[in-house]
Amino acid sequence: MQVKLLIFDLDGTLIDSLADLTDATNHMLGLFGRPGLTAADVRLLVGQGARRLVEGALPGADADEVERGLAEFLAYNEDHIADRTVLYPGVMATLERLRGTAAAMAVVSNKNVLLCRKILDILGIGGYFGAVLGADSLPFRKPSPEPLHKLLSDFGAAAGETVMVGDSINDIAAGKGAGVTTVGCTFGYGEPDELTNADYRIDSFPELAGLPFFSRVQR
Repeated sequence: MQVKLLIFDLDGTLIDSLADLTDATNHMLGLFGRPGLTAADVRLLVGQGARRLVEGALPGADADEVERGLAEFLAYNEDHIADRTVLYPGVMATLERLRGTAAAMAVVSNKNVLLCRKILDILGIGGYFGAVLGADSLPFRKPSPEPLHKLLSDFGAAAGETVMVGDSINDIAAGKGAGVTTVGCTFGYGEPDELTNADYRIDSFPELAGLPFFSRVQR
């Protein structure tokens, strides 16, 4: 397998943003007079985008409350996007190593694209990616394979030359739907059974560069 395109999820794969997402969630809940959630609670709500997170954090809320909650969550999150968010260990060094291969790199997230770009730049890795797609970039988002199909077309890569790296069932489902090789990150936010169908699983980000298809490219 010759890898021409590497596609990464963001939260739970490249970055550990759970602390900031928890702070934004609890800020929003406080405005509604509701008790805060633990990071473990918020972890279960991450992966389907901000609206689904807010809906999960506000059970029983009507449509207007969800809209107000979403606006408050997004505003707070943007203002505090990287207060406590960090790269997972080894991310920068591994991206630098992979940049030496023939593979282009891109990000597909269910976070709004402006927030994706902002946090990638703040954390110093925005320059590694030739494209960034967020929840609002296309009519469909993960687990739909459509964002991946767009990237395959944009970069002129075949499915058999492409790898999707992510920590949740949405990433693996999108990858399988697009027919690309999938890598599940066990260190992220998804439960272990969400990664059962991944072609490969890694327990730390640097292990990605040691997978067989990259090892062959780098020799």
